[in-house]
Amino acid sequence: MRIAQLTYSTRPRGGVVHTLAVAEALAAAGHQVDVWSLARGGDSTFFRPVDPRVGLRLVPLPEIEGEEVGTRIVRSIQRLAEAFDPSGYDIVHAQDCISANAVPRCIRTIHHLDNFTTPELAACHERAIVRPYAHICVSAAVATEVADGWGLRAEVIPNGVDSDRFAQAATDHQGRRDWADQLGTYVLAVGGIEPRKGTTDLIEAMAGLQRDRPDVDLVIAGGETLFDYRDYRQQVFHRADELGVRMTVLGTVANDRLPALVAQAAVFAFPSIKEGFGLAAMEAMAAGTPVVMRDLPVLREIYTGAAAFANTRSGIADALLAAINAPPTGQLADARTLAARYSWQDSAAAHLRFYNRVTDLQRG
Repeated sequence: MRIAQLTYSTRPRGGVVHTLAVAEALAAAGHQVDVWSLARGGDSTFFRPVDPRVGLRLVPLPEIEGEEVGTRIVRSIQRLAEAFDPSGYDIVHAQDCISANAVPRCIRTIHHLDNFTTPELAACHERAIVRPYAHICVSAAVATEVADGWGLRAEVIPNGVDSDRFAQAATDHQGRRDWADQLGTYVLAVGGIEPRKGTTDLIEAMAGLQRDRPDVDLVIAGGETLFDYRDYRQQVFHRADELGVRMTVLGTVANDRLPALVAQAAVFAFPSIKEGFGLAAMEAMAAGTPVVMRDLPVLREIYTGAAAFANTRSGIADALLAAINAPPTGQLADARTLAARYSWQDSAAAHLRFYNRVTDLQRG
């Protein structure tokens, strides 16, 4: 089968991690797979090495200083649309709203649903749901949202996780020691500073935690995005200063150093208010790090029994403190078992079954 997988960035975000992992598993199964992506700011490749069996089709997107978000989204769609050639592919699979707007008839994976106020973004989001001829969601909770909101049936195909890579980080003594020397004892959040990640609530929770454990700092990693969250980031920094919360913002962490960072964390904080699956949390579980997450239906669906759940800021603080003071041994074992159940090979096999089914329906 000849498959085009499309994503909006070469940089580390959950949807990009998903795109590359599924593409590599499909290629390993003997299929011809190309990954098409916008390459911003002179990027010449993805954030990590990609299996050479996967074709890479990178579309340059020069950055324009001062460009507004809506204009950038429109330009991104236009640039990818101009470059993409659908001929020769049996399957065109868009992984986000930008690529789903840029290509003709396609399958779309809806990782999660957003509520945009910028007109261009709201229109992009809507078209990327209603125009594709078939839909995939990475959890039943998101598939239900799609059914309730648009009357569309989506196939549920969960993410995989590179559980061995993160499990091995637990015994990477030098890598963990390097992070401990640099950061001390820390609560880790991955995904950057943005409203969807619930960073403000995490800052408030850390203020309570640090009163009891002044030796524990907050570390935030990641955050590559096309969107402009500068105002929100400034609000977060201001609130952290007001509360005296000590935190380190690492930005993008090199791919080979990320597992040790996750494994060394005293606890992994995941207070997102919107998620589709929570891949970063699953990676933390594979590494043997206790996870505290917001009590969302999608996260309950996947992580019940393997994580601590909390909704209020004080509840998050209490759960973080409990995990640091007495890591739940049984829960950690269950978490590792859970992570080992999700593989990219299984995800790719489910994708292939779905591709064949929708292809047969179109032929019929």
